[in-house]
This record gives sequence, C-alpha cells and structure tokens, in this order.
Amino acid sequence: MLTNIDPWILSFSGITVAVTLWMGFRAAKTSKSAADFFVAGRSVSVGWNAAAISGEYLSAASFMGIAGMVMSSGYDALWYPVCYACGYLFLLLFIAGPLRRFGAYTIPDFAEGRFDSPLFRRIAVCFVLFIGFFYTMPQMKGAGTALAYILPGLPYWVGVVVVGAVITLNVALGGMKGITLVQAVQYWIKMFAISVPIFVLLSVYGGYGKNLSRNQSAQESALVASATPLREPLPEKAPQDEAWLAPFGPLTTKAVKSAAAALPLEQRAAFLDDHQKSYSLLYTFSLIVALVCGTAGLPHILVRFYTNPDGMAAKKTTMWVMILIGVFYVFPPIFGVLGRNLLPELYAGVGAKGTDKIVLELPRLINQKYGLIGSILSGITCAGAFAAFMSTFSGLLVSMTGALAHDVYGRMLRPNSTPAQRMKMFKWCAILIGSISVILGCFVEPLEINFMVGQAFAIAAASYFPLLFMSVWWRGMTMQGAATGMLVGGLCALVAAAATNASNLALDKGPMGTLFTSFRPLNSFWASHPLLRILCEQPAIWTVPLAIILMVIVSKATRRSIPGDVRMKMLVLHAPEALGLKQEYIQEHQGPAH
Repeated sequence: MLTNIDPWILSFSGITVAVTLWMGFRAAKTSKSAADFFVAGRSVSVGWNAAAISGEYLSAASFMGIAGMVMSSGYDALWYPVCYACGYLFLLLFIAGPLRRFGAYTIPDFAEGRFDSPLFRRIAVCFVLFIGFFYTMPQMKGAGTALAYILPGLPYWVGVVVVGAVITLNVALGGMKGITLVQAVQYWIKMFAISVPIFVLLSVYGGYGKNLSRNQSAQESALVASATPLREPLPEKAPQDEAWLAPFGPLTTKAVKSAAAALPLEQRAAFLDDHQKSYSLLYTFSLIVALVCGTAGLPHILVRFYTNPDGMAAKKTTMWVMILIGVFYVFPPIFGVLGRNLLPELYAGVGAKGTDKIVLELPRLINQKYGLIGSILSGITCAGAFAAFMSTFSGLLVSMTGALAHDVYGRMLRPNSTPAQRMKMFKWCAILIGSISVILGCFVEPLEINFMVGQAFAIAAASYFPLLFMSVWWRGMTMQGAATGMLVGGLCALVAAAATNASNLALDKGPMGTLFTSFRPLNSFWASHPLLRILCEQPAIWTVPLAIILMVIVSKATRRSIPGDVRMKMLVLHAPEALGLKQEYIQEHQGPAH
C-alpha cells in the first residue's frame, strides 16, 4: 500500500519523465532516415555530443552508486570515479579519431570492415549484447530503487517495469537522433541535481573536512566541535572508522578477510599479515584496468563518435567529455561521507533500502530545520536519478537495438532490405531488448549498482578494448587473431562475472537467495580460495593481457590472411582529414541499401 508520498519528490520526478517523453516525441518527427536512427545523421556538433555522451555515461552508478559505495566501503571506492574519468584519456589518445574516420554505423561494422570478414561481425554483435545486458542491470536497479523511494510501499520490480517501458518507448520512437537532445539536457539536469543539494547540505551540516574528521575514531570524534550532534552509533554491518578510512578498506580486503574468518583463530593474524596487502593491491590494479580499459570498450559510448562530422570533432568531443564528467565526479563521494555520519541506519538496509539510496535520502534531513526545502532538494536529486538511469539505458538500448536491426537483420538475415524495413525492425528490436532488460533488472536488487557496472566494464575491457586498440594500431592483426583474443578474453570475463554475481545472489535472504540457492556452495569455495575469488570478481587483470597475447600469437601464426588493403585501411584510420582520405564505410560498401 502506498503511503507517505512526498508531493514535491513525486512532482519533480514526474516532470523529468514527462519532459523526456515530450522531447522523444518531438525528436521522433525529425528522425526520418536510417542514418538518423543509427548515427543521428552524423551531424551532431561537438558541444551537443559532449553533453550527450556525458549524459549517457553518467549512469545510475555515477549518480547513486558511487555515493552508496563510498558510504558502504570507504575510500577504496574512489577508484571508481577516478578511473571512470581517466578512461576517456585512452579514448582521446588512441581510439576516438581513428574510429570516426572509418565511418561505420556500429562496432561490428568496424570489425567486418577492418578484416573483410562477415563472420567477425557475428562475433562482435554477441559482445554488444553481453556488455549491454550487464550494463542495463544496474540501471534497472537504480530505477527500482528510485521509484520505491518516491512511492513508499511500491514493490521494487514495479519501478523497473515502469522506467523500462518509458525508455523503450522513447528509443523506439526516435533512435539515436531522438535521444541525443534528451541525453544532452539530462547531463545538465544531473549536474544541477548532484551539486545544489551538496552546497545546501554542507552549509547546514558543516564543511567536507569537518564531516570527514568525525570518522577518525570514536574517541577523536567526541572532541570535534561541530554544528551538528555527534554521529549516531554505527550498525553492526557498517565498517569501523579505521577500516573505512584505510587505503585498503572493506572493498579490496573483503576476499582475504572472508578467507581469514574461516581459519582457526590463532592463524588469522598471520594469514592477514602475509596476504592482505598483496591481495588488496591485486584487486585494486585489476579494478583500475577494468574501468580505464573498459571505458574505451563500451559499445554504447563508442557508437557516439560515429555521430560526429569527422575525426577531429570526435577528439574535441572526447576532451570536453573528460572535463564535464570530471566536474560531476567531485560531488557523489561527498554524499557518501555525509551519509555515514547523518544516516548510518542505511547500513542495516539491503537492496533498494540500503546505501545505494543515500543520494535520494540525505536532502530530506534538512526538513528537520527548514521544512519543505529538504523535500524540494530531495525531489531535485530524484529527478537527477531518473535522468541518470534513463539517459544511460537509452544509450544502451540504441546500441543493442542497432546491433540487432542493422547488423543481424540488415547485414546477415536480409542484406537487401530497404532503409524503411530496417527502421521498422529497429523499433521491434527496441521493444525486445527493453523487455529482456526489464526482466534481468528484476533479479538484481540485492547487488550493488557500482559493483555490477564494474563487471560490465571488465567484460568490455577484455573484449572490445583489445579489438579496437590492436586493430587501430597494429597492421599485422588478422581476423583469426582478433576473433580468438576477443572471444577467449571476453568470455572468460563474462563467466567470471556471472559466477560471482550468482554466488552473491545466493546469499540473499529473500526470493533471490531461494532462486540461486544452487550457487551457494561457491561462497564456501571463495572463502577457501581468496585469490581465485579476486580473479573472478575483478577479472580484467588477467583477461585483458590474455586477449592481447592471444591476438598477437594467433595473428603471427596466420599472417598470410592479413587483408591485402591493410595499408590503405591504416592510412584511412590515421591520416588527417585534410588529406581527404576519410571514408564512410557504410555508403561505400552498402550501396543504395543504405
């Protein structure tokens, strides 16, 4: 039963959804061609595209997940925002310009065109879907969490279904061109929604340094002068202050501490002394590799560069994206610090009631002093949360839908289909992908948003990043080498991520625990083998090198199959646009069908 609905929160969230739908319907009137649906007519300016990419990239993990993970795991979690932003440096230096100069519609287009292999397109399409579905699950978790907060008493799954239906409708109506304006506007909504409440909260509850100092220790906290009451006692599930502030905190040490807990008491200290630092470093380095390389391998981000007019515009766009998202990432960790002091009861919650909703909950505390101002601020953050998961889910849906409608239907099943037929198929595929995403989203309530996104990045880092980096910069790459490396590295990361997710869901005390009960023995295995748990939970540190090494070895062994026109292709990828070598791969190879 729905009770205690805050009209301000409901109004701001409703306005965000209504504006999103209105812009989608409006943009749909201008989406007339296949190019509009797949690459927005290749006419998006640097400013609009930078804002749109930033809006698409700043997902529920950025808006809600980082704050929730900083609150739950401490300063270990700061690697997430740092590496989310740093990944664009890789894109700027190595991939953005060459990828746009090749002039495809999708990454599978690039895979086939670079190696003259329709078979490789089929392999590449699979990873668009693998990465996309792993990435949609945390967006759906954000949707369910936000709507359950806005409408207390509403089941989590209802929020997933409602938001999934709204975004699917938007994408089906206007494709890439239809969501570009929406995503650009949503970036600024998110920027406003994450920053304004922080300034108000800090002015009311003291500055960032003052709040951070209250986490030193119980004894020290008692001596800190503050405008607010001292922090309430932390629940049992909350990490202690020393661990929360440590360089290797609850996030990176959980595997080794779980293993130590299974040992006899007299052996635990020695085991931690021998393994804690090295295992924590391994976890940290693997996380960095996943996030930095994964950013350069996300298909829904990469396809955005095809909407720029040329390669130089793509590189300028990447530079501005780094600036826009870098400014944004200053704010979510502050929510995590404030939440530990002001709302410690969230540590006792799970799923949609846990720390992932700290960004939504925290502003309402101001109601105690200033009445409705807190509800208004909370309404603003809810609007930002909606903009976060709606914009990212839109981009993912366009990417996966484009892979099915353009690559599977248009290039494999019916290569002679007309643009009108492909546009119609785009709409049907959007409904299909949206429905599957909603179903998957209903299963992941017990998992942390940021954790799930990190695994999607690990799969992208082990599959698309090696493919793009090596194909763009090494002329000796063969189709056999590229396919072997991408398949082995990507599938290993996929299986490892799926296994850790299933074992985590098996621990849930609700229906998910019952559904995944057959995976419960895995948790005993992880406790006995902490190294293997880390390598499965954060697989990028071994799957990325594995993919690259296999690409080199197999390419050397099959060097006779290097495409005959590889020199020309490398020239197209790297030559300045002023030389006039830039091509539109689709127009050149598809003829009138496009």
